[in-house]
Amino acid sequence: MRALPPHPDLRSFLAWASATDQFARLAEPVEVAHRMTAIHKAVLERGGPVLQFDRPVLADGSVAGMPVVANLFGTPERVAAGLGVGEAQLDDLGAFLAALRSPTPPSGARDALSRWPMLKAALATRAKTVKRAKVQEIVLEGGSVDLARIPVQTHWPGDAGPLITWPVVLTRSAQSGVEDVNAYNAGVYRAQVIGRERIIMRWLEHRGGAKHMRSWMAAGERMPVAIVLGADAATLLSAALPLPETVSELTFAGALGGVRPRVVPAKTVPMMVPADAEIVIEGWISAGDTAPEGPFGDHTGYYNAAEPFPVMQVTAITHRENPLYLSTFTGRPPDEPAIIGEVFNRLSLPVIRDQIPEIRDVWLPPAACSYRMAVIAIDKRYPGQAQRVMMGLWGMLPQFSYTKMIVVVDNDLDVRSWDDIAWALATRMDPARDVTILERTPMDYLDFASPEPGLAGKIGIDATRKIGAETSREWGEVMAVRPQDADFAEDFLARCLPEVRV
Repeated sequence: MRALPPHPDLRSFLAWASATDQFARLAEPVEVAHRMTAIHKAVLERGGPVLQFDRPVLADGSVAGMPVVANLFGTPERVAAGLGVGEAQLDDLGAFLAALRSPTPPSGARDALSRWPMLKAALATRAKTVKRAKVQEIVLEGGSVDLARIPVQTHWPGDAGPLITWPVVLTRSAQSGVEDVNAYNAGVYRAQVIGRERIIMRWLEHRGGAKHMRSWMAAGERMPVAIVLGADAATLLSAALPLPETVSELTFAGALGGVRPRVVPAKTVPMMVPADAEIVIEGWISAGDTAPEGPFGDHTGYYNAAEPFPVMQVTAITHRENPLYLSTFTGRPPDEPAIIGEVFNRLSLPVIRDQIPEIRDVWLPPAACSYRMAVIAIDKRYPGQAQRVMMGLWGMLPQFSYTKMIVVVDNDLDVRSWDDIAWALATRMDPARDVTILERTPMDYLDFASPEPGLAGKIGIDATRKIGAETSREWGEVMAVRPQDADFAEDFLARCLPEVRV
């Protein structure tokens, strides 16, 4: 399925970016507090390259011993490349991933052979254990552990302090084995540095890390954790994908990356970690050890309030010789999460259509913090169908439980066109009949518009043409130029008014 060569580590992806003129090294010193975020934001908004800050300046004025890489997935092209394909192949990749998640039995030998790429991808998810790893070329334990060695950014003026923003946090349940990598969870959580060897892990109750922590606490044991910094592109994107709880992000990265993931035993905790990452932070979380996390600027464009979350006691930092620190910022879109979300929107459409076949297209507007609003085009065939689709989407995947507004339109409109959406709302929707309101449903904890933290209402708007029992009036006919007249107009403009042609 891959159209690009595999990228087994971050550096090979950076080499691809450099070869395609999408990589820039910055030799001038730049402060990790606020200034680096300002540069990154300006470059991202211009669709600019991956950035490598070669001389990050720390809070004490010294220059860090490792460069900072930012804007890795600052364009849809680079997100697609991280998945191993070009932008034009994203729809095919989405269909492939949907089939990989829900395969059907082959109908014969020819069908079985045609599925060899899918079988190869499934086999690639099996992790390979190695004895030596680049990520453990340098091992710091005990008194040598000092998180200040890592140039962690302070992103926004109101932030409480340094925040790790691209960590792939690996956890497992108390009932799983160390080598059972298929049972691992990999999540991207905020990680606040509060000392030489202490990190606050901000994971909400519904996330995989929090679920694993509850199993360790119930067993009366402390929990092992590994934070991976500078993983390969496939692992980074797998950790961000909304995969089912039964699918391990770490092993799923093998299907995306096209190669078996290489893992190595951690040095001080019973965990396996990616062998080719840049940096790994190892440690433990104990019951009752919490600290106030935040405030920090978040994807909503607001600072969140400080709340208590678990603290990780760091026992080791391992890294490559001359490591790279991968970072990003989170804020009001556009930011990297919003750009990644746009691509994931396309990838998720085949999965959504498998569950709700009448859906023809889905758009999660990035400006609405991606998943907060959805516009859906359906092939409408019966009364009440729009409401059925709304309910199905809200209950289908965990991230859609946070979608506070769904607008359903007919398939003759472009869901990515605000003009089409406005026209449908103005001409195909009656507020008294076509608006569905739900109360006290799950909502993003960071949504300040919610009357209660974690609980809020939802609105569904049926902006489709009404049929059958939905209306007692005859529906109007949509005006359109005849196809032959449209063709004539194009030919006429080409001959007589070429300057106005698009």
